[in-house]
Amino acid sequence: MADRATREALGETLIELVAEGRDDIVVLDADLAKATTTVKFAAAYPDRFFDAGIAEANMMGMAAGLAAGGKTPFTASFAVFATGRAYDQIRNSICYPNLSVKLTPTHAGISVGPDGGSHQMIEDIALMRVLPNMRVIVPADFRSAKAALRIAAETPGPVYVRLGRVALPEIYGEDATFRLGHAYVLREGNDVTLAACGGMVARALQAADLLEAEGVSAEVIDVMTIKPLDVGTLLASATKTGAVVTCEEHSVIGGLGAAVAGFLVEHAPCPMERVGVRDVFGTSGDPEPLMAYFGLTAADIADAARRVVARAS
Repeated sequence: MADRATREALGETLIELVAEGRDDIVVLDADLAKATTTVKFAAAYPDRFFDAGIAEANMMGMAAGLAAGGKTPFTASFAVFATGRAYDQIRNSICYPNLSVKLTPTHAGISVGPDGGSHQMIEDIALMRVLPNMRVIVPADFRSAKAALRIAAETPGPVYVRLGRVALPEIYGEDATFRLGHAYVLREGNDVTLAACGGMVARALQAADLLEAEGVSAEVIDVMTIKPLDVGTLLASATKTGAVVTCEEHSVIGGLGAAVAGFLVEHAPCPMERVGVRDVFGTSGDPEPLMAYFGLTAADIADAARRVVARAS
């Protein structure tokens, strides 16, 4: 399968779900349907699509009302707007009453590129995972994004699915199966655990190849669900390797690294490093140079792994 962006799964999967009989599903967008790909759903099911305009807070209120009336609304916008502008509505109108609203924004992370720091959302995982009743899923490729959206549709209550703008390499084959709350060991190793999410999973696999050439055995885990965290898989891996590196296209504060560190410090303390954005805003540029600028490449992951292995020895 050719490289595809996780955002491309949104409109396509929602069409499939309704065609399969999910008459409860409706879709709301904040005037960004072409970019989020919900324009495809709007064309297929215009009576189930609502454009809320450039008003994400109002869109979340609409979604809450639809959910209270028995519908399963999916909301789409850019991640920076869908979480930041509408946080109060998400907290008090969706999570507090535990309504089945599915937040499925696109354009998360630094790889938004030229849109710049105002649009590069690197705090959304932190914002969503702290909310009671919210689940947080960060798929690593197009196929797992389709699965994540299906999981969201099947799971009662609020769900956040983080989708990106740029094309990502294929990680999973057609026979892959996914479940909420599960992480997936993509490569077994003994010396260091590389726990990644989203687009950083492919980079963690590349880092494992770099380390293998030096005689370092890296275990690579796709932490697709950040909340609830698959503590069993993480505990088993950290206990085996004794060294952990987390990899995320998100701030190191409050995201995957914080979730893993918070668990391991209580259950399996070990040397750990976090590869992510270091408490700064993004900036404008092309995606790949930006990933290098913020230290989010395979080489950066391999460097962190070398440091953490040295600390563990």
